[in-house]
Amino acid sequence: MQENHLDNALAEEFAGKGEIIHKLKTTNAYFKGLMEENHKLWVEINNIQNEITPAEDTVLEDLEKKRLVILDEIGKLIAES
Repeated sequence: MQENHLDNALAEEFAGKGEIIHKLKTTNAYFKGLMEENHKLWVEINNIQNEITPAEDTVLEDLEKKRLVILDEIGKLIAES
């Protein structure tokens, strides 16, 4: 999935915050790093769910938990903007 499409998915998750997401991504290195880590985890999760990458259920659960923590942090930064 292209990064821009993932940005759109996040914009849907954080409805009406697309402009804020774009601004933070271009002006806040920490936020940009969170976005990159979120994308990396998203790819790993989807590869496991689509049976491209074999993994134990516990591995998938751990990745999903890590991603939720990152999404919570992204949400906090968006709310503060």
